[in-house]
Amino acid sequence: MNKNDLAEAIALGADISQTKGEEVLKVLLEIIENQLINQESVQLSGFGTFAVKTRSARVGRNPKTGDPIEIGASIAIRFIPGKAFKDQVNLAID
Repeated sequence: MNKNDLAEAIALGADISQTKGEEVLKVLLEIIENQLINQESVQLSGFGTFAVKTRSARVGRNPKTGDPIEIGASIAIRFIPGKAFKDQVNLAID
């Protein structure tokens, strides 16, 4: 499923036009992006949490030569699925 498919599914599920479905998706994604940019998490009960995690600088190894290299600090975006959602996915696999 891509972004257009998701917008169409929103439109069908909410009984609104395709254009409105695209607008809803656009606004939703902007809100999530802005929260994460401000280092705030977004928790959707029953689905999961989008969160920002800070990774500190560290020394790594060049896999080719084995020489130590500096890896700079960075920020990673994580998605942590809710228990109910995770259980549903696991049941679908079994």
